[in-house]
Amino acid sequence: MASGVAYRLKRSGFPLLMTELPTPLFVRRSVCFGEAVYRNEITIEGITARRVETLAEAQQLAYSDLIPVLVDPATTALKALKPMVLVDAIMAKINIGTTRNDAPLVIAMGPGFTAGQDCHVVIETQRGHWLGRVIQQGSAAADTKTPGQVKGYTTERLLRAPVSGHVIPSVQIGDSLETGQLIASISGHEIRATFPGVLRGLIHPHVFVTVGLKIGDLDPRGIVEYCFTFSDKSLAVSGGVLEAILAR
Repeated sequence: MASGVAYRLKRSGFPLLMTELPTPLFVRRSVCFGEAVYRNEITIEGITARRVETLAEAQQLAYSDLIPVLVDPATTALKALKPMVLVDAIMAKINIGTTRNDAPLVIAMGPGFTAGQDCHVVIETQRGHWLGRVIQQGSAAADTKTPGQVKGYTTERLLRAPVSGHVIPSVQIGDSLETGQLIASISGHEIRATFPGVLRGLIHPHVFVTVGLKIGDLDPRGIVEYCFTFSDKSLAVSGGVLEAILAR
């Protein structure tokens, strides 16, 4: 969803910078600009993100057609650049350090924040009637810990690590899979498809995963194009972020 926000803001003409972890944990790598950390550059729906190594380079690219991605786990860029807007899209389900004083406008996505206390506005990220709404006072819906239902599947869609180790993939994102087909292995433990579908996401092999960590996403709809384009949810949430900025 962070990349969906970056996509819409860049398309709307905003200069911006994205910060990332040294080894990002996202699984939908084909639609995450943070994938530039691993590839150095990635293009999604016509917008290209490029890894940068310095703040000076990030500032220069921020005003270009590219999105700079800076490995900055401590978010040192925030104090150095003093942006007008900060969007916390970490999706940790809790606030891990963002304050309302971090920028003139602080926008938080999803549960774990309270508008008017630790941020200025919250964007609803839970599917349903309120998805993408700009919350001026209060919080988003609580985390249900259950992914949205797709063709009758919920938690079954998520692939989780049975043991700790590195994921060794046997297929690629976008591949169509049959029930029982081998997807990947971790320390000799096999992960197989429990229903037919398309592999929509798989965590990068460089990441050392721990037991229970989400490492993949199997889509029962079977539409390959969905693996490489921003989702309706992502664009709905990004529309809320854009509204919140323009309203200020």
